[in-house]
Amino acid sequence: MIEIFVRLAAEHFDAAYIPSTPFNLNNRPRICQLALRYQIPAVSESSNWAKAGLLLAYGQDAFGGMMRATDYVDEILRGAKPSDLPVEQATKFELLINLKTAKTLGLTVPPSLLARADEVIE
Repeated sequence: MIEIFVRLAAEHFDAAYIPSTPFNLNNRPRICQLALRYQIPAVSESSNWAKAGLLLAYGQDAFGGMMRATDYVDEILRGAKPSDLPVEQATKFELLINLKTAKTLGLTVPPSLLARADEVIE
């Protein structure tokens, strides 16, 4: 894993996207540590990543998605055919910004972006 961040730093990447795969989730603390160590601004779609130390997270409101999924389960258990249920897209997204990480990376987050954030971690 360290090789990836060494290469990102050596090739002067501006940033990295860290997907929430099972491998990455199991290594979240180490990935956040390496991103800071190699001064790579990193983002993900899950709020837990920003809380763990990545620069920011922007993605679907996970709790809202789970609540909507329970509605679908309820409808299916009451006899609805899954093929009759509409496909839905997320309507609520969350933006979390980790200012502590931004400061460590020497980045200034614009006030306009901070104003849009659902949560700012200081």
